[in-house]
Amino acid sequence: MSRWGIEKQEASETAGVVRVVTLGCRLNSFESEIIRDHVHMGNEERGKETVVINTCAVTEEAERQTRQTIRRLSRESPQARIVVTGCAAQLSPRSYAAMPEVDRVLGNTEKLNPARFLTRDMEEGSPIVVSDMKMVNETVPHLVSGFKGRSRAFLQVQQGCDHKCTFCIIPAARGPSRSIPLGQIIAQARVLATNGYREFILTGIDLVSYGDDLPGGVTLGSAVRRLLAQVPEISRLRLSSLDPACLEEDLLSLVELEPRVMPHLHLSLQAGDDVILRRMKRRHSRDQTLDLCRTLRRRRPGIVFGADLIAGFPTETAVMFENTLSFIEECGLTYLHVFPFSSRPGTPAARMSHVAKSTRKERAAELRDAGKAALDRYLCSLIGSEVTVLVERPGWGHSEALAPVRLEGKAPTGHIVRAKVNGLCETAEGAELTAEVLATAVTNAVPSGAAA
Repeated sequence: MSRWGIEKQEASETAGVVRVVTLGCRLNSFESEIIRDHVHMGNEERGKETVVINTCAVTEEAERQTRQTIRRLSRESPQARIVVTGCAAQLSPRSYAAMPEVDRVLGNTEKLNPARFLTRDMEEGSPIVVSDMKMVNETVPHLVSGFKGRSRAFLQVQQGCDHKCTFCIIPAARGPSRSIPLGQIIAQARVLATNGYREFILTGIDLVSYGDDLPGGVTLGSAVRRLLAQVPEISRLRLSSLDPACLEEDLLSLVELEPRVMPHLHLSLQAGDDVILRRMKRRHSRDQTLDLCRTLRRRRPGIVFGADLIAGFPTETAVMFENTLSFIEECGLTYLHVFPFSSRPGTPAARMSHVAKSTRKERAAELRDAGKAALDRYLCSLIGSEVTVLVERPGWGHSEALAPVRLEGKAPTGHIVRAKVNGLCETAEGAELTAEVLATAVTNAVPSGAAA
């Protein structure tokens, strides 16, 4: 998988009794830690290996990889009980239950219920336990102590989405927008900070809608401000995907003035052509996004932007595509997450006039090439500068602006170090900076065993 694409992570517990495989978004990664705890408790009674696949349904490719992963894990652990959950399971429970490798299918609500992983329920309950997400009106908070294999912590603040983008199936899989009360977010952050984490990523399905369902006029910006004030141990805070139509002034002010908010924002853009944006039912225009990026660059010099882009959306002409392609340079996008359009059953876009698959793939390749060139230019511009790097595995990590950095010198995993960039190297995943470690900026590390 691309560094900027769908995440995939596998982790296991003692004696191979519990194995949780995560496909998809950062919210899935957070929820997989909850699942791992629940399955581990259930296995203390049962002692039988359980494999849980926490799935993604954002594209056809994500579902293809889900089925491929199920079959592979069944071959690797033929005696294990296989549980499929997550968005793909929520949307198509019968199709996954029909796979001979699968023992149980759990919906997105059920996967967070510890009772669903206890011996009696697993062995005597229905093979499909999936509720209607449209009926869900709250999110039950769960405390996690850490993230196995990771040096940064995910912090869930929101769940679900109320919007109706014509291409997106995720609201049907995740339900309506629900916010986690701020007190519970702070409590979770304190647990993770106590366990040594210093970099946090706020996660949600529609992050900027945070607070819309809470009393008192709380917003994402006000929540971030209070979180940073009450958990001073947080050294670096990142925001996951943001809707550019809804960035309020309090949040923009934090990006400008708060050094602990990292100078990298990932924007959910999808296209750079206004006709396509309207057909997608997005709430921003091309000019609004350009203005936003220019404003933020003026207020926070050095900030960089990532973006989601869809190639070959239904009815997209060559001229419309060129508008999106040129948008990369005009907007100054650095990190691209590109999808060829993927038709999702039940969405309005699935009924529109489709662009040929071959054309979608060609356009996606052009966007990725443009993104690689933009990233290479940005990385080259950093040679000779100093950066701070969270060390995520031995000798490697990301800078404050998310540049990948290969480190020379003592750099303990889980620490934040200061380094002087001295060059660029090519890897199988793309270009990376090389840098010499100068000093440790923050000495706190994540707990032993948590970091890869």
